[in-house]
Amino acid sequence: MSESSRSSDRPHRARKRFGQHFLSNKWAKKVVEAINPQPGDVFLEVGPGQGALTFPLAATGAPVVAVEVDRDLIESLSTRVPPNVTLVAGDILKTDVVPFLTGLQPTRPPGVAPDAALPKRRYRLVGNLPYNLSTPILFKLIEWHQRHGLFHDAVIMLQLEVAERLAAKPGTKAWGALSLYLKLHSDSTILMRLPPTAFSPPPKVNSAIARLTFHEPTVRIVDEKVFDQLVQRMFSLRRKTLNNVLKSIDKGAPAVLAEAGIDGMRRPETLSLVEIGRIVELLAAAKRGN
Repeated sequence: MSESSRSSDRPHRARKRFGQHFLSNKWAKKVVEAINPQPGDVFLEVGPGQGALTFPLAATGAPVVAVEVDRDLIESLSTRVPPNVTLVAGDILKTDVVPFLTGLQPTRPPGVAPDAALPKRRYRLVGNLPYNLSTPILFKLIEWHQRHGLFHDAVIMLQLEVAERLAAKPGTKAWGALSLYLKLHSDSTILMRLPPTAFSPPPKVNSAIARLTFHEPTVRIVDEKVFDQLVQRMFSLRRKTLNNVLKSIDKGAPAVLAEAGIDGMRRPETLSLVEIGRIVELLAAAKRGN
């Protein structure tokens, strides 16, 4: 992702199949400032590319695990990265990153005595996500959070439209399944907008830097399977009424709306997380009673 020279005389050509758009050094500096590395940080970088974020993050002394699918870029980076960078060749959606991360310890800051306690370890994800894979990567991040509770936050570059979905609210056009899952598990903020000229080659759309700060679920979900089924139906039938959405799950299910005090003529995308949690609770109870 940087414009550092490759070890080969032939420059790397961005590959369309990998959705490659390399961040310029000028904008990389602004992104690193937005990330704001701190003592104790351990970074997972998705798609280091040519190293625009990798090198400045590594220069702070923080351990960096960089996962890159393009083996030519891995080969180029391998001769240039410092020892605190671990390069992993693979698809981020198929790579078990947890063993790489949990084996790393934060770096002792300069001037700290050898016998002093190390700063508390904090795992953070950064990256310039390929636009064609940003949604599955975000869902993968939610999965890692649910399974391991590992990441403190994620600072990621996305297509602006996707970033706006992360910060969407119920009842808006941008509100969807991804927005809902992320809102359940994190707080989302758009930190900065980036023009196409921030990248080479420039994409045809505007981009944004978003921060996701993870936390315990904002609403208690008593049955994950019922929740997943409800959310899938809500957004595949979003122009239907809630009564019709619930009938598609179980013919008797609309009765739970009356018990929850929710108008069955509402559109599903208007539901708050609290209301969804209540519906899931009642649906799960009804299933146990059958």
